[in-house]
Amino acid sequence: MDRDYRPTFREPNYVVARYRNGTMIKGITYNFNPRRKSMNVISFKEEAGWEKGESTEVFFAHLKAVFFVKSLEGRKGRIKASEADLQEKLDSTRMTKVKVTFADGETLVGVTTGYSPDRIGFFVLPLEEDSNNIRIFVITDAVTNVEVWR
Repeated sequence: MDRDYRPTFREPNYVVARYRNGTMIKGITYNFNPRRKSMNVISFKEEAGWEKGESTEVFFAHLKAVFFVKSLEGRKGRIKASEADLQEKLDSTRMTKVKVTFADGETLVGVTTGYSPDRIGFFVLPLEEDSNNIRIFVITDAVTNVEVWR
């Protein structure tokens, strides 16, 4: 019997995978798992749509972070929250507060529930309400410093 069979997948995650060398790949993934060493990203090609996009295996060891986003277009012209606004939000949460410094000097401030230097990575939730980022999976080896506040 010849059938058009398509497996059922979870909802796609829109991701921007940022490599340590500064390049990035944008697309969707169905198989992200923080306990694995890689994920597949189906890159977006506007003219072809998702189904025709190219699938690339992305190894966490080459990455700086995986940004789970609301939109692959991002937020152009967005105003960053002030230091005082961020501090107020940090003070009001009961989650573990972190300031992450990457090897390239970029910093990320947010909250986490599970930072451990022994894991391949950890999730950080952004504090900015209008952020395009839903959550960020930070690769531990791409980080030079993590300041933790309780």
